Amino acid sequence: MGCSSCSIDSNGTPRGCGDKGHCTSGSCNKHNTYDWISSKEMFDPTAYHIAEISFKKGSHKEFFINDPSTRTETGDMVVVETVSGYDVGRISLSGELVRLQMKKRHTTEERVSLKVIRKANERDLEKLEEARQLEKETMVRARVIARTLGLDMKLGDVEYQGDKKKATFYYTAEGRVDFRELVKEYAREFKVKIEMRQIGARQESARIGGIGSCGRELCCSTWLSDFKSVNTAAARYQNIAINQSKLSGQCGRLKCCLNYELDTYLDALEDFPENADILKTKQGSMVLIKTDIFKGLLYYTYENNDKLRGTIVSVSTRRAKEVKELNNKNIIPNELSSEAANNPVIVNPDDENAEHGYEDVTGQIELRNDPRKKKKKPKYKDEKRGNNPNQIRQSPKANEGNAQSGDIKSVPPESRRDQVKPQQNNVVRQGPPKSTGDNR
Repeated sequence: MGCSSCSIDSNGTPRGCGDKGHCTSGSCNKHNTYDWISSKEMFDPTAYHIAEISFKKGSHKEFFINDPSTRTETGDMVVVETVSGYDVGRISLSGELVRLQMKKRHTTEERVSLKVIRKANERDLEKLEEARQLEKETMVRARVIARTLGLDMKLGDVEYQGDKKKATFYYTAEGRVDFRELVKEYAREFKVKIEMRQIGARQESARIGGIGSCGRELCCSTWLSDFKSVNTAAARYQNIAINQSKLSGQCGRLKCCLNYELDTYLDALEDFPENADILKTKQGSMVLIKTDIFKGLLYYTYENNDKLRGTIVSVSTRRAKEVKELNNKNIIPNELSSEAANNPVIVNPDDENAEHGYEDVTGQIELRNDPRKKKKKPKYKDEKRGNNPNQIRQSPKANEGNAQSGDIKSVPPESRRDQVKPQQNNVVRQGPPKSTGDNR
């Protein structure tokens, strides 16, 4: 992403990387084709008369006839013919590799009729920059008009032609959209020729670009050119939790990378037994709870045995097939022992090329609890209140002569008891009056 913010000189070349806009990171130009002939400094004697031209940093590419008189090479900004005027693009690929690229895209030489006119000059590049600055404002205004007409569509991108005489609007929609009235409003508003092109959600994400959950640029925006269907079965084969928010990409569809390792998982699953979810033993029925595809292990637990409930047994695919065949013949084995525990993985620590396994140490390692300092309980009730035990709060009656009532005077603990006891002796408890003989 470093080259996307680089300044461009008069020839349209980014000044930051100095790689003529054909950098391998894909930021200057998307969907680049690796030119291995030029990287090996080989001379290509068979010059091909067709070149691949990239528009708007690789948003779309087309093939044009490149006459040798133009004296252009890969990375040059050129002016090309279009059906309605001219456009400005960059030569992304030239030479013999273009023939292979056309074969990949199922394009023949008879279909290529437009030509490369000349190299782009400063005025052409300035006009192209003006057109690029109009695209954002045009897209915002176009969305407002589409919403006003009540059309169920979403505009994803707008691309102006190099001469600013034509604008292509890329949109996504669930169904068919009648945009005849919309085209009239756009032509009246923007004063250019309008072309509406519907694309899918994945194509929209490829044009906008972004960063995926892996931390890299989106595959569809950098190198992925053809999109294959992705379904949730690919996630189930790979033991991935079916979480729609985690499995979906920025386009709202399932991630294309779910298909990358699918063939490897399918090859590994061929050794696993079929319909081995339940195995019967004399200890009880065992239910499959987990599979380790690349280690070839199946993890079972007892279903109806209360004594062994919660016990997990790892069984190899070979042993699981044998037990399943015995169950089909109504033969029930005694028990199944965990094969992973009987055959631990021993790794030499000095061997750098050794494959390190892992061991389940749940319940074997316990972290000690750090001793906590207990808070000391206060000896007196006054400490809980934040008062000093050597201080006595006198009553307001005893402090009538003082300026402030409730002043605290410090009294030593020896004299404290002497002061408290007389106060307790002076207390007179009043009880019910004694009855005398006169009161009848």
